[in-house]
Amino acid sequence: MRKKDICSFNCFNKEKVDIIKKSILNDDSISNVADILKIICDPTRMKILLSLEKGEICVCDIAHVLGMSLSAVSHQLRLLRNIGLVRYRSEGKMAFYSLKDKKIIGFIKKISQYISK
Repeated sequence: MRKKDICSFNCFNKEKVDIIKKSILNDDSISNVADILKIICDPTRMKILLSLEKGEICVCDIAHVLGMSLSAVSHQLRLLRNIGLVRYRSEGKMAFYSLKDKKIIGFIKKISQYISK
């Protein structure tokens, strides 16, 4: 580590530190955010979420869009479902998925815009 990268002595601005501590999410909230980010950081799961932006879709159709097996897609959907990003509905032998909230799409698109600058 270079000396320029750290303080030369240990001091802190108590007022600033207190303001920052109050503004940071609590440990449970940060843990929940981290869990969601871990799940959506996978390219396949992002593609699934983006596919669901168009509305409810059958697992078979998602598998065709992604060029993956039904079981592989089902596994990815189960992970998204477990953290509450998608909802599931069955109709006979068909399984349909949809987004619980489209805000996640906005988030993914914002990140995409950020990195393409």
